[in-house]
Amino acid sequence: MLRVVGTDPGTSSLDLLLLGDGDVLDQARLEPELLRQNPQALVDLLASWAPIDLVAAPSGYGLPLVRGEAFAEDHLEQMSLVRPDDRGRDSGVVGFRGWVRAFGNSGMPLVFLPGGFHLSTIPAHRKLRAVDLGTADKVAVAALALWLDARETGGFGHSTFALVEVGSAFTAILAVERGEIVDASAGTNGPIGVRSGGLWDGEIAYWRSPLAKDELFRGGLIDLGAAGPLAYAESLRKHAMALKAFCPFERIYLSGRGLERPDIDRLTRDALAPCGRLIALPSLPGAWVKHAAQGSAVLADALAGGRFASVAGSLRLDESSGCVWDVLGGPTSEGGVR
Repeated sequence: MLRVVGTDPGTSSLDLLLLGDGDVLDQARLEPELLRQNPQALVDLLASWAPIDLVAAPSGYGLPLVRGEAFAEDHLEQMSLVRPDDRGRDSGVVGFRGWVRAFGNSGMPLVFLPGGFHLSTIPAHRKLRAVDLGTADKVAVAALALWLDARETGGFGHSTFALVEVGSAFTAILAVERGEIVDASAGTNGPIGVRSGGLWDGEIAYWRSPLAKDELFRGGLIDLGAAGPLAYAESLRKHAMALKAFCPFERIYLSGRGLERPDIDRLTRDALAPCGRLIALPSLPGAWVKHAAQGSAVLADALAGGRFASVAGSLRLDESSGCVWDVLGGPTSEGGVR
């Protein structure tokens, strides 16, 4: 039996899903407070699930399919993108760096998944001055949506759709055309989120610099007061329609913990109704963890040659490449950038 694990290091929990030959065997949700009190809890859980053939480890902004044995400290910097002078604050995915190290110490076979930035299917001209074209967890949710959509439409070549993932902080829209992720509007480069203000004006970013990481998690729907709902709805529709201008999707899959709030779910649906047919993204049979953990497990199974192997082929994961330092410049020992 092929046994793989998918993970989702979200802003509110670490979800894990164990698949055996593509079927759900077990799943868990670990809260940050539990992991702070008992850092061994994660390793103990993975040990209880052994044997494991492959773990899709927490991947943050993503890496071009780096295996655990090749993982280095610089890879962690690329995935987390926190300046050395800005560390130690409760911002971003709290505990992410510690979680990655815990996985590294687990002794399990690991792979770190790509973000949209690393995918060859997103053309180079759409990557200019961009790092967040869908983090690795968003690519994983798109993989889950692709598998489910292709089964309904008759194959990956018929799968053209958009995925809207409303997380507890950020909103992402990924465009899939004929089974390939071809564009994205995500993170601070995307629509207004529940907590994030979405697309930044460069003059604002310049004037407020040096920015701290936690400032990227402010200015969203919950901070905008009376203007928030209209700003959120218009921002979401603008970004969706812009993507649709170049990717003619008709179906829009909805996912994300932000949609667990009925008011945000309703606001999102009303905003996107003119853009296409809205579909709540189903889960794998028996799975209750977040879609990102499910999609991560799908990709782990695919990369290990299991039931979902065709998903990796459709997404052309083996062509993943690139390094965010090519856009940003890398960190130096003095705490700046190259």
